[in-house]
Amino acid sequence: MTTDTLQADILGQIAAAASPEALEAVRVAAMGKSGSVTALLKTLGGMSPEERTVQGPRLNGLREAVAAALAARKGALDAEAMNAKLAAERQDMTLPVAPALIGSVHPVSQVMDELAEIFADLGFAVATGPEIEDDWHNFSALNIPESHPARAMHDTFYFPEAEGAEHRMLLRTHTSPVQIRTMMSQKPPIRIIAPGRVYRADSDATHTPMFHQIEGLVIDKGTTLAQLRWTLETFIKAFFEVDDVALRFRPSYFPFTEPSVEVDVGYSSKTGKPAGAGDVDKWLEVLGSGMVHPRVIAACGLDPTEYQGFAFGTGVDRLAMLKYGMNDLRAFFDADLRWLRHHGFSAFDVPTLSGGVGA
Repeated sequence: MTTDTLQADILGQIAAAASPEALEAVRVAAMGKSGSVTALLKTLGGMSPEERTVQGPRLNGLREAVAAALAARKGALDAEAMNAKLAAERQDMTLPVAPALIGSVHPVSQVMDELAEIFADLGFAVATGPEIEDDWHNFSALNIPESHPARAMHDTFYFPEAEGAEHRMLLRTHTSPVQIRTMMSQKPPIRIIAPGRVYRADSDATHTPMFHQIEGLVIDKGTTLAQLRWTLETFIKAFFEVDDVALRFRPSYFPFTEPSVEVDVGYSSKTGKPAGAGDVDKWLEVLGSGMVHPRVIAACGLDPTEYQGFAFGTGVDRLAMLKYGMNDLRAFFDADLRWLRHHGFSAFDVPTLSGGVGA
């Protein structure tokens, strides 16, 4: 049998192999210790130099052709086996699932969407920033002095100090650094909200080491405290879905605002919801706010004699507790499916101002 005839015969057997086992049998018969191709290669040692010069390339070409055909056929058989396995394991995702397997939207995610819907209607854009911050953006640029208690180790999660680093890294304690980054990258007028996760070393029924916060910022010419009050009043009415709400502004102190005010919402103990002045018998603090401190505006490269602004911030988790009647903040992060099935929202409950943000 000539080399060409043998090659054609072996390649035909390889192409006809219908399984890995059949292909392996062809390989052994051709390339094994006693295989036909191996036997021919062994004859090279007994040939004269002239014969070896002629037969060597032919036999090596035969070996390479057979090896390449074996590898190609093995790849094809493996692909067929994988496709058959995937076809057998395929699931029809269009079939209805059991009600117990339908997922729920976490109340925090739902409230985040509600707040974004409300502030979008007021002309606010959503801004985001890194959760791992440096102490300049998190503290110094916000007029928080080195001696301020918020910088202490027992309040802030710091990373180990890196040798030669200009600033120390930490997990942000509020979303205010997003305001700083926005003022440094955008020209006024600025109107943003900054929702996101924040971290503080605290844990009890109303505090967790990681929680969610949303802050708002407006920077423009001629911004006033009256505009801040109107914004907060409009926001609270829309969020709690009430027609009237009583607000109480109390003087306070925050390093990054001056003047600073804490805002209380008046509510009725009978309904448990915010109410107008005539029905209020209790007050609940919901957020802090104030006019942006001129030093903060200057730190961001803006002229505080030309631009003014106001800022406010509140805890998303606490807003969810207040609106939906939850009494322990820690349950938000326990990953208890029973709690989520009770308090969770359907994925189809998309907040809209027309349909009701709590729909």
